Amino acid sequence: MGKRHALTTRLTALFASISTVILLLLGLLIGELAEHHFEELDRDLLQGKLELLQNALGKVDSYPALDAVTEELQKALVGHHGLSVTVQTTQGKIIFASGEAQFPTTLQGSEADALIAWTDSGGRPFRGMSVLAPTKIREDPNLIATVAIDLTRHETFMESFQIALWIAIGTAAMLTCLLGWVAVRRGLAPLKEMRQRAADITANRLDQRLSVASIPVELAEVAETLNGMLARLQDSFHRLSDFSSDLAHELRTPVSNLLTQTQVILSKPRSIEEYKDVLASNAEELERLSRTVADMLFLAKAENHLLVPRQEQVDLDQEVRGLLEFYEVVLEEKVISATCHGHAFITGDKLMLRRAISNLLSNAIRHTPLNGKIDVDISNPGGNQVLLKVTNTGETIAAEHLPRLFDRFYRVDTSRQHGGDGAGLGLPIVKSIIEAHGGTISVSSRGGRTDFLMHLPKAAPRA
Repeated sequence: MGKRHALTTRLTALFASISTVILLLLGLLIGELAEHHFEELDRDLLQGKLELLQNALGKVDSYPALDAVTEELQKALVGHHGLSVTVQTTQGKIIFASGEAQFPTTLQGSEADALIAWTDSGGRPFRGMSVLAPTKIREDPNLIATVAIDLTRHETFMESFQIALWIAIGTAAMLTCLLGWVAVRRGLAPLKEMRQRAADITANRLDQRLSVASIPVELAEVAETLNGMLARLQDSFHRLSDFSSDLAHELRTPVSNLLTQTQVILSKPRSIEEYKDVLASNAEELERLSRTVADMLFLAKAENHLLVPRQEQVDLDQEVRGLLEFYEVVLEEKVISATCHGHAFITGDKLMLRRAISNLLSNAIRHTPLNGKIDVDISNPGGNQVLLKVTNTGETIAAEHLPRLFDRFYRVDTSRQHGGDGAGLGLPIVKSIIEAHGGTISVSSRGGRTDFLMHLPKAAPRA
């Protein structure tokens, strides 16, 4: 695994790299602009001298007059250091020469306004121009005027300028790196504060939240996301704590019963019948424990999205009526009338759905008083939804209890449990099965009636 670097180091290095590249490009641009500026100055100077030569030679109508013009040119060029001038015929005869430049042959044949740069045999750099200068001499109607300037002083200046420029750029790059480090440190200060606040959050202080108002907008979304995560963790932690307590309570009673009965039966010799009675009682407690453990494993799979329902067509009316027949003896014992209305098909796992409906009916029977009534209604409210509503008469459930009816081990009133029936896992299992099938379940209670409503996806019509 590669070495990890601090975010401050990464951002500083990135900022310094970008700044250095920009400064380098800026230095190159300034150098090019300075060089171009000197080139334009040289062009203007050379063009001016060529115009002077053209005007002077344009008035010449004889060779004696040409000699007089060359003398005037010699005087006009006094004081122009590094300037070289030649005037020659088209046959190459030199008429006038001034300066030390060694003109290349390519310069005389160059186009007008073409600026040519070269280095002579001594290594000195020159830049020059050449034009045709019309005259009134009949034998030589056109002369070639060539002007050049020594670039030694220019190059010396450019070398000094570039050295100073690169020193300035290097200094600016180091200052930019230092200032970038300071800016990044200050910019990441809120992130460090967030880290310190997050380090203070423990299992016993999950109610703490990160401050959103005092941090930059870019980090506010991160803080809000972390606060949302903390809220979910707090809720999950509380649920886990409650679940652990409830589970310990639920398992403690049967284990205590088993232990007590076993110790009592072993305290002295007993008859075979007494041993059989205790073993039968222990078997009931063990069966209850087994059901609780199985239900808990089922809910654990549901919470981890490991429930994968089979896809088959299920006749809800047939399933409900079959379960009502199964509970017929209990219904007759409590003198409860049970009816089923409606008809619909859904797609899902028949065994899971039968378990969910059975849990709902068992819950309704448990909490319906003598001479009460249970009604199951199957309908199509519209769209691709099927509604299965289980209604039972009995005591109205207070509104504050309704949202928690589907929590594990939650009981509205322990006095409602008769003979230890149920461990408070039936409704959570119903909810997990319905949600695994892509449906929803809700409950309402008012006026001595409690309604459980299951919405499930409607089955596609058979081909």
